[in-house]
Amino acid sequence: MKINEILQHLETVAPRSYQESYDNAQLITGESSWECAGVLLTLDAIEIIVEEAIETGCNLIIAHHPIVFSGLKSITGKNYIERTIIKAIKNDIAIYACHTNLDNVKAGVNQKIADQLGLINTKVLAPKSGVLKKLYTYVPTDHQEKIMNALFKAGAGRIGEYSECSFSSSGEGTFKGSDASQPFLGEKGVRHHEKEVKLEVLFPMDKEAKVLSALMTSHPYEEVAYEIISLDNLHPEIGSGMVGELPEPMEAKVFLEKVKEQMKTDCIRHTDLVHQSIKKVAVCGGAGSFLLPNAIRSGAQIFITGDFKYHQFFDADGKIIIADIGHYESEQFTSALIYDILSQKFDNFAVRLSKYNTNPINYL
Repeated sequence: MKINEILQHLETVAPRSYQESYDNAQLITGESSWECAGVLLTLDAIEIIVEEAIETGCNLIIAHHPIVFSGLKSITGKNYIERTIIKAIKNDIAIYACHTNLDNVKAGVNQKIADQLGLINTKVLAPKSGVLKKLYTYVPTDHQEKIMNALFKAGAGRIGEYSECSFSSSGEGTFKGSDASQPFLGEKGVRHHEKEVKLEVLFPMDKEAKVLSALMTSHPYEEVAYEIISLDNLHPEIGSGMVGELPEPMEAKVFLEKVKEQMKTDCIRHTDLVHQSIKKVAVCGGAGSFLLPNAIRSGAQIFITGDFKYHQFFDADGKIIIADIGHYESEQFTSALIYDILSQKFDNFAVRLSKYNTNPINYL
């Protein structure tokens, strides 16, 4: 199996186009054309993980955090990043990062946290705009169903829990082919009038190539008329954080004890317990302080994330409980999430979870 086959499947779940602008979610070392001997999953691709890959015969490391975030002007081994890259390249180890693109999909990192805490009725806390597009195309009436089916199969026409969504309006199109044309309808050199349907469908931006391919393949015209526009609409299944509910309300202290147990942490930094009963819970894997206003607006009684700074705790302002469980602790189940994604597709292939805890933070 080629490394590219594995990465392509992972990117059907977490397309790289959904990563944040500062991120570096991609293949960082190695070649996608290599045969894959095995996959090692980790939160952080550091030196000890490369050594583990060598020991276990895995030549692909899939990490959540990119080992390289910004450009390297030299690679001389002067720090842990450069030493990791050198060791990986010397030993033909490919390193791939699946980071904020996996954070930003509904079935990603934050849903894993929600599942760990037993939340139900989950939805994206801060849906993104600018990730939806709209296709307009013009089709002869007799071919409408064929083209619609092709577009739906390619991933167009889905709005929340509804699929095969479209709008059509009838009209008349005209065209005149040149001497070199091969018109499907009418005669070359003569203006042709044809009853047509204007077909409109939405699609997420990562599906654009497939949707256009489906349109061109299914449309009978030699030259296909179409328009694609980008939309500012929020995408309900793409964005940051997650908010959900507990099946039954829990007393705040009891819930925090549950968080400690389920998220495997002995340390939770939190604000005053301004809500005695917890029903609605907002979560964000990693550094989620930027989502505090969204968590408050959602009506959540508590916001669970990591990396809050001292002064940022004041921003709770008596409206919500902030529970900082730590960056690593909030994302530690991400490797298991990727394991599930790959195992469901490649059930007879070697996928391993790293045995190392890469958390650089220790507690007394």
